[in-house]
Amino acid sequence: MSESNKLPTTALTPNASAAAPETGVNSEIIDCGAVPDAETIHEWPVLLVLAAIHFVHILDFMMIMPLGPEFFRLYEITPQQFGFLVTAYTFSAAICSFMAGFVVDRFDRKHALICFCSGFSLATLLCALSINYEMLLCSRAIAGMFGGLLSATIFSIIGDLIPASRRGKATGTVMSSFSFAAVAGMPAGLFLANMISWRVPFVVLALLGLIIILAAYRLLPSVKPHLHPAYQDVSPGVLNQFRNIFLNRNHVFAFLLIAMLMFSGYLVIPFISVYMVTNVGMHEDELPYLYFFGGLFSFFTANLFGRFTDRYDKRIMLGVLAILSLVPILWITHISKASLFMSLTATTLFMILVTGRIIPLMALVAACVRPHLRGSFMTFHMSIQQLSAGLGSLLAGSMMVMTVHGEMLHFDTVGMIAAVITVIGIFLVTQLKTIEELDKK
Repeated sequence: MSESNKLPTTALTPNASAAAPETGVNSEIIDCGAVPDAETIHEWPVLLVLAAIHFVHILDFMMIMPLGPEFFRLYEITPQQFGFLVTAYTFSAAICSFMAGFVVDRFDRKHALICFCSGFSLATLLCALSINYEMLLCSRAIAGMFGGLLSATIFSIIGDLIPASRRGKATGTVMSSFSFAAVAGMPAGLFLANMISWRVPFVVLALLGLIIILAAYRLLPSVKPHLHPAYQDVSPGVLNQFRNIFLNRNHVFAFLLIAMLMFSGYLVIPFISVYMVTNVGMHEDELPYLYFFGGLFSFFTANLFGRFTDRYDKRIMLGVLAILSLVPILWITHISKASLFMSLTATTLFMILVTGRIIPLMALVAACVRPHLRGSFMTFHMSIQQLSAGLGSLLAGSMMVMTVHGEMLHFDTVGMIAAVITVIGIFLVTQLKTIEELDKK
């Protein structure tokens, strides 16, 4: 890598001379939380690679949901069994992320990311090769193992490379890949599924994953400041790592907050497509519009929310978005027969606000943990996130039933539960403190 392509580096601690790397340390290493506040163009290749990986990861997870009606016909499954397809992914991601949390900070994050992305691409290909429901279920579990680790590593890299003053914008950039997945990925995937086979989108995603791996190898810098000797005296063993993360009051509130918001969101998210077809009156060939418009508006609002998160208090931004998200949560779960315009308005507002609240959440959480614990913390964080999402899907699937007329019942009750849990999450927002605030005390 030429000198002009290197990201700027500074000392790991305020005492630059004491913490400066020894002679011979790779100059491409980026120091945790020490990137200067002046924005450099060199961050963008990194963010684009991370966004591309997040795009493939999110699209793989999202594709299962609009394919629900086809799986209902193809495998003759119940709503609960369809919920298992979602929970197999999320539970697997939760378990694997939890186990990896004890060791993930021992490796260069770039190498870890490439390894996880390789496994994820192979697991996605395995989904495409599934010949029955049981094999598909196992394939989703394997994909979840690597998917959860991918998410944790992506946001750990953001926390390491991007200073707090720009972290909201950077998070918004990566999170906008969700919008692009909805605008372009989902319609394209559904088109391929309708025209050829439901397997084709997963084959394409596996190939995209391999291409992105090559880009990551080429463009990502080495990210291993947490391995610097300056941190060796604070690098704990497994037991101390557990204590440092889970016995910290601030960390516990962060974990509870993500659990509440993810649980409430995934009570609703996996069943939106099925509910819109069976109860609201949308045709299956109209489902791409749902994702197109939701993703299109979210693409712009994600970056807007990211800028607001950097400009204003992250807690205030998260609280406002969480309160506003109550409107589409209740609307989308209580809507009955409606026009296409009203249906798309409800789903678009849902995507904007329910996914948008994740942006200040991730920026706030990353600011609540010290650099040498960030990788493990974010991995445990993703584990709890996936576990909460899986429990939400499982609970919703167990509550809802399909009538003989093909309609789903009790989605309104699910929406009420999601709203109550969101309100609890709003209270937890007020309890979080950033490291900067704690150090001032």
